[in-house]
Amino acid sequence: MRVKRRFSLLVTTVCTVAPCLTAEAATSASGKTTPARHHVTAHSGTAHTTGTPAGVRPAATVSAAPVARKTVRKSGPVYAGEAETINVTTGTHSTNRKARQSTSPVTVVSAATLKRSGMMNVADALTRTYASINVQAMGADSAALTSSIQMRGLGPNEVLVLVDGKRRHNTANITADAGPQFGSTGADLNTIPASAIDHIEVLEDGAAAMYGSDAIAGVVNIITKKQDHGLHMSAQTGANAYNGDGWQYQLNADGGLKLGQDGYMHISAQMYHTDHMVVGAHDHRLLGSWPTNATTTGYYNGVVPGAMNVPSDSNKIMSTPEETRESLAIDFGKKITDGINFYGLITYMHRHGEAYENYRTPNIAPSMYPAGFSPLETSEENDYAATLGLKGDNFFGFDWDLSTTYGADGNKIGNKNTANTGMLASTCSTDPTSSYYSTDGCGWSPNTTRAETYRMAQWTNNLDFRRNFNIAHVVPMTLAFGGEHRLETYEIKAGTPPSYELGGTQGYAGLGPNSAGNWSRDIWAAYVDGDFHPLKHWDLDFAGRFEHYTDVGNTVNGKVSSRYDINRFISVRGTISTGFRAPTLAEQHYSAMNVSPTGASGLLPVSSTAAQVLGASPLKPERSVSESGGIVLEPVRGFHVEADVYQINLRDRIVGGGTVKGDAAVSAIEAMGYTLPLNSMNVQDVSAYYMTNGASTRTQGLDIKADYTFRFERAGNLTLSMALDLNRTRLHHNGTDSKGQQLLNAQNIGYITTAYPRSKIILNALYTYRNWDFNVRQTRYGETTSMLTYYDWTDKTLPCASGGKLAYSNSCFAQFKNSPRWLTDIEIGYRFSPRWHLAVGVNNLLNVRPRRVPQINNSRGAQIYDQFSLQVPITGGYYYGRLDASF
Repeated sequence: MRVKRRFSLLVTTVCTVAPCLTAEAATSASGKTTPARHHVTAHSGTAHTTGTPAGVRPAATVSAAPVARKTVRKSGPVYAGEAETINVTTGTHSTNRKARQSTSPVTVVSAATLKRSGMMNVADALTRTYASINVQAMGADSAALTSSIQMRGLGPNEVLVLVDGKRRHNTANITADAGPQFGSTGADLNTIPASAIDHIEVLEDGAAAMYGSDAIAGVVNIITKKQDHGLHMSAQTGANAYNGDGWQYQLNADGGLKLGQDGYMHISAQMYHTDHMVVGAHDHRLLGSWPTNATTTGYYNGVVPGAMNVPSDSNKIMSTPEETRESLAIDFGKKITDGINFYGLITYMHRHGEAYENYRTPNIAPSMYPAGFSPLETSEENDYAATLGLKGDNFFGFDWDLSTTYGADGNKIGNKNTANTGMLASTCSTDPTSSYYSTDGCGWSPNTTRAETYRMAQWTNNLDFRRNFNIAHVVPMTLAFGGEHRLETYEIKAGTPPSYELGGTQGYAGLGPNSAGNWSRDIWAAYVDGDFHPLKHWDLDFAGRFEHYTDVGNTVNGKVSSRYDINRFISVRGTISTGFRAPTLAEQHYSAMNVSPTGASGLLPVSSTAAQVLGASPLKPERSVSESGGIVLEPVRGFHVEADVYQINLRDRIVGGGTVKGDAAVSAIEAMGYTLPLNSMNVQDVSAYYMTNGASTRTQGLDIKADYTFRFERAGNLTLSMALDLNRTRLHHNGTDSKGQQLLNAQNIGYITTAYPRSKIILNALYTYRNWDFNVRQTRYGETTSMLTYYDWTDKTLPCASGGKLAYSNSCFAQFKNSPRWLTDIEIGYRFSPRWHLAVGVNNLLNVRPRRVPQINNSRGAQIYDQFSLQVPITGGYYYGRLDASF
């Protein structure tokens, strides 16, 4: 058999038709192909953009072009590796640049690749297909509903998300529990229907000078579909088969239509639902026995006189939430006059979610729940955004773009299947002067409450210009400049009184009036970017950006990028940039209270008196300096290799710190106006903490991508790819509070340095033959290390080396290593007509789970895995089927 080599540009192929079609080709009813806007060539996992440039300043991004694409008929299908590449700009505003000429590493993941991942959530799909992006093993409470990603070892707040080049608003659903994503309110990728996504462009570089001063780890740019024709529908369902739960289904539809002769509208919709997936664990309190000197308290089968037999697996805290989500996107554009176009994008999402909290034993609220109960934290979320803009191509020779974007996310957090035990207690009082006063009376408790409501909104306005020049008729250059205004608002509403009074409702205590408020700020920005070609094979790019925040002051950031093409086989590139991330309004003002069966933890607003008593000080902006350098090779025709090293120095990093336990924590929580039910708690298991500029870190890494496409004349096509990310973060400075004490303990240091995998490798093989397509993916997650607390099965007589007892210590921890894991994913597809395609697959074929933690570090026996690791998920093997139809 003769093998025909074809060159590949590291892009993903839509290999659902025989012969294999690239992502820009849609099959019409007649079997002919209609090329859409993005031209790509074969690769199974990642790609270089050949469509809208990810590096373009948002308002100048061509992706929002409002003119409908005209259908172009070709004599036959477009094969992988044969698509015509178009001029792009990646990393700069420059025009007339091919995909492989990028000065910064830019990767594209197509909708086809995301779909072949088998994952229904966008963040999970990216994690499966992209080496330097990861998600936490298990999000806690309602934060598990937010699809937040971590990139290059940094947190969600250090990743800027754009949609068609426009800044996406952040979620209001803050991660309030300690861990790697503590305090994050990153943009939620799941608020956009998956059916609306054409592809996702990822800029792997510091890009604050171009996109905004918080683009420290990189930029994720979601490009939406803009075809003016066609209809596509899909349905997928699956479950965690080894558990027999976690059933999911997703329905998608999208289609385009013409607006006159020179306009388009593309409408996309999605319906998604997933049931709870419960890992299964045996609660220490329900086993009937415990180690000598354990601190376990509660309800024991066969130990407490007259106790009923409660199943030991009643605690479902380690699980995924139940979620129902509906989302809609409308993308449109219309020519107004010659040279001026109108465009827009409207998105909306509604989400209902329910997450399990720790099981409460029958002695907690026997009058309401004689068999015990599992509280549920509920979420009712509405997310919406609208972009409107005008774009022209000749204002004194400049291309221009004027746009406005408003986006908001509102979330009502509640409790279900719960009780306020303080209202049931004999100490409850209806006397307003009493410390145990209950607004809604005593001797009863509601089983459903609203705990709090919060809302985050952003209104962004942009005006951008761009023009090409020739300096002295010799040096080509592109000049781009523009300005931006952004208004950010954040609102917290107190919950109903039973949710926060007298210790609050079990599972999740609501926020009281002392935590409520409304805050806002304005941000003004201006930037300039010059891209030069001093020599034919040398590109040099300078960018600078000024921003003024009304609450935290000014910042100036810059970027210098360069690339030199030594010859057609080898090129080198590098970038030096600075960045700045202002603390979000949520980081500055949010507070939270979590009440467990035997303890409580309170997040104090950094601006509050209670936090200041513990040593808190006002938050400062994070500042970064990033360097990267890389090489692009094609040692053999068709074999494409990229390697980039990077270093990110991040100063004044905002993290969770200043944690105190015991009586000091109780005093701080009470200073916020909350009363704890101390009669049922272990005081040493009560903690209080706040957000702080507690660390300076250095992140170093290496990214390598390679692919090769074999084209067999009569036996199909085989595309092989490899992506590797090596990543290491080290702490360079541990801050101190006003009392001179270090802010971060060993556990908090681990969250930001070693919870991210030390390495991640994705090996992918995509084979297409006639109507068949086969995809096999092997992913290796490297080691993560956590510092675990000693919990209830720890011998209470053992001392901590730094003082106090080992159990629940805030300074002595157990080092726990999640050893490397391999995951195997397989999908098989068959196109049984020009319009219909069926695929079945399994993710994590061998049901690989994280390593189990020791029982002395397993809180109440219910958290058998390290939930804060960003390694393999807790869900195990997942089997699914998907049906696609195109018309």
